[in-house]
Amino acid sequence: MRLKGTQILKEVLREEEVEVVFGLPGGTVIDIYDELLGSEIRNIVVRHEQAAVHAADGYARAAGKVGVSLVTSGPGATNTVSGIASAYMDSVPLVVLCGQVPTYLIGNDAFQEVDISGITRPCTKHNYLVRRVEDLARILKEAFHIARSGRPGPVLVDLPKDVMCARTRYRPVERLELKSYRPVYDPKCKPLARAVELIGRSRRPLVLAGGGVLLSGASAELRAFARKIRAPVTSTLMGLGAFPASDPLWIGMLGMHGTRAANMSTASCDLLIAVGARFDDRVTGKVDAFARQAEIIHIDIDPTSIRKNVPATVPIVGDCRVALQKLNRLLARDNGSPPESRQAWLQEIDAWKRGQVRYRRRENVIKPQQVIEELFRLTAGEAIITTEVGQNQMWTAQYYPFDEPNRLITSGGLGCMGFGLPAAIGAQVASPDRLVVDVAGDGSIQMNIQELATAVQYGLPVKVVILNNRYLGMVRQWQELFYDRRYAGTPVDVAPDFVKLAEAYGAQGLRALTPDEVVPVLEKGLCSRKPALMDFRVAREEGVYPMVPAGAPLTRMLTAPGEEDLLEGPARRA
Repeated sequence: MRLKGTQILKEVLREEEVEVVFGLPGGTVIDIYDELLGSEIRNIVVRHEQAAVHAADGYARAAGKVGVSLVTSGPGATNTVSGIASAYMDSVPLVVLCGQVPTYLIGNDAFQEVDISGITRPCTKHNYLVRRVEDLARILKEAFHIARSGRPGPVLVDLPKDVMCARTRYRPVERLELKSYRPVYDPKCKPLARAVELIGRSRRPLVLAGGGVLLSGASAELRAFARKIRAPVTSTLMGLGAFPASDPLWIGMLGMHGTRAANMSTASCDLLIAVGARFDDRVTGKVDAFARQAEIIHIDIDPTSIRKNVPATVPIVGDCRVALQKLNRLLARDNGSPPESRQAWLQEIDAWKRGQVRYRRRENVIKPQQVIEELFRLTAGEAIITTEVGQNQMWTAQYYPFDEPNRLITSGGLGCMGFGLPAAIGAQVASPDRLVVDVAGDGSIQMNIQELATAVQYGLPVKVVILNNRYLGMVRQWQELFYDRRYAGTPVDVAPDFVKLAEAYGAQGLRALTPDEVVPVLEKGLCSRKPALMDFRVAREEGVYPMVPAGAPLTRMLTAPGEEDLLEGPARRA
């Protein structure tokens, strides 16, 4: 059977059980869009190509599948780079299909030609330029396999127009052989046994969960593991939800805006068990001072992540779920240190938890933390929450407890403004019966606010909660603390009327100006059957606390002005 390249693409998408493609048509992909028209593969046409990748990202995380986006060449392709880089940093499985000029024009500076393979090489797990239609099916199958296996990530496939219009005999690819790519899922026995030995003699163990726990579907195994050894659990931003926030062993998020209990316990533990975390700088603070008293067990499927930033006493290369399953079996047979020996450690941590920093309410001003707390109460913690990037992201992490995995979808590694709304659209497509809420700042939401039109067009009832302080809030906070309140470029002097803007797109617009209006606005917006944007005018100079200054030890936590700094002395503040 001889098929055109566009037909082969459609067949492979069917074989890979792709249900939806997020994208924007253009000259080099007209033939692909024409082929997909009327097929069972749903097309969600966004308003900007960056949003197509973010939407595929949100879909992938909510559905547990590979997300797919389809864009044209030139500016269409280059507009995807931020989304691809975000997915790469957060290990999200995507296949990004880009149109390309015909092969005979490549290198001639043709109209809308760009070397997108070269541009994205540093921020993709792998990428391809298809030069022959005979190679198309194999390359597409490899792209999906690489995207979802091992440490997941984005794979880009560049599709020249003449290749997609050419014909060849099509045979389904039944077996893939990638000799140079063989991820290790099953960890070796020796480091597992050594890990059990360290756990048995530890008196102050601490478990650190990263995004790898969620990606490998290891939440249940992590819970059993922590409860078995009676160790407190913290997580990175990307690991929130891997362990239930309602569990007594949970001590909150670690890092720059982590809880006092998490940061202090990292400095005091004698054993740190890191599962699927890569120890980035926002988590470790000053690396030389991080977990200085602890031996470290580091479990990760990516061997390059182990010992990259923090030394590991016991490196365990393998899938997080498989590793935890094996550890749990070994611990069930182990006669080492009884859990009761850790009671003093747990009591010490409880004291830190009781001393956790809280915010102060004000009678006539909406505090952003209050909005998040009420959002949690009204949704009973059952919503899928996406976020933009900045203060809104950190307040969500601090004040919306996550009991289940994959309830938080955020741009963690890249911190990409404009992520939340298109990611919410992707999550809503994946979970049509779930409530999906994007928590945003007034600066970040405007990066991709045009996607309200996408939500309205496809009847996707996403909700947007804007914590509107008329600043680029996180940068302003740094300027307050470290730049003598010289607010260069951060005040928002011209801002839209978000209510009118939402209505112009066909969505519902709501606004709260006082604390008494917070709950009524949330109730009305969350119950809306169409997309709803809620504008909360919050305290303008509210900060995210605790805060560890960049490059400082995690024990050097700043609190809000007017309160004492915790532990190691003051930082520069106004």
